Amino acid sequence: MDLTTEYLGLTLKNPLLPGASPLSYDLDAVRRLEDAGAPAIVMGSLFEEQLALEERAEFEEVTSYEYSSPEAAGYFPDASSFTLGPESYLEQIAKIKKAVGIPVIASLNGTTAGGWSRYARLMQEAGASALELNTYFLPTDPLRTGKDIEAQIVEVLRSVRNEIDIPVAVKLSPYFSALPNFTLRLEQVGANGLVLFNRFYQPDLDPEALDVKVTLQLSDPYELRLRLRWLAILSPQLRLDLSASGGVHSGLDVIKSLMAGATTVQMVSALLQHGPGHFRNVLEFVNMWIESHEYESLEQLRGSLNLKTGPDPTAYERANYMKMLQSWRKMTSGFGAMP
Repeated sequence: MDLTTEYLGLTLKNPLLPGASPLSYDLDAVRRLEDAGAPAIVMGSLFEEQLALEERAEFEEVTSYEYSSPEAAGYFPDASSFTLGPESYLEQIAKIKKAVGIPVIASLNGTTAGGWSRYARLMQEAGASALELNTYFLPTDPLRTGKDIEAQIVEVLRSVRNEIDIPVAVKLSPYFSALPNFTLRLEQVGANGLVLFNRFYQPDLDPEALDVKVTLQLSDPYELRLRLRWLAILSPQLRLDLSASGGVHSGLDVIKSLMAGATTVQMVSALLQHGPGHFRNVLEFVNMWIESHEYESLEQLRGSLNLKTGPDPTAYERANYMKMLQSWRKMTSGFGAMP
């Protein structure tokens, strides 16, 4: 089966991508992913905060006798929190391009429109074939409206889009009140694709130490359902490429994502758990499943269960909610009246 896929203007051998993860910082892991069939490499993000740290360090070096504010340092994360600094990140793009023969998709994480967006151009110059704009932003100010947040992300996209010629995919969270309308605005501003969705890593509390703990919990296959729903809703309404991200652990997860309308499917947690070789196993399953179910092409499969083509489009809206509640009522009818 020919699994060739067009994504962000790139011709890929197949629709399965290793998503943004620490694996992109290890050239040996990158080579192993290519050997296992990865058609491109999505790098982990370079953060706006890293660039602010670098600029602040340069400023302090120049004005060390005039500028003194030890308290201010507490507002910035420690530099050791980041795997690669800005210059090292750009060098890593070039190293990956030299080490493998597949495209490199860089990732830039920023939440404000500002001078940091010039790094998008530097990423392009370093050899990135496309850019994933990661809009990981959690609003905490009660005076800021949803409209304000959407406008901010649109401006971030516009500032980055003005810097580069390569395609841009915007990585979103699912927490927007009218996601279809917002994604249409992103398309109008110049986005070439969307990545659905970002995962917010939730902190934990340590009651004994009276502290907030930074924790890492890998994704669970259950998380894919949220992605499937929005892929199915958005895919027939947008011209953008859509990439599923979050909860993809198996070949069957890939098949479901494609049926919902994904252009590509990104896998991270399963690769961190099982290693780069797991990529080959998943890809082989996808190819075998498509052939055994007698699909004539990948395009025949893609979007076959979205909002427009599925046998029951209402299942993506309120119907699924109502049916689940009713089925639960029937299941529990033998245990007495529902409260």
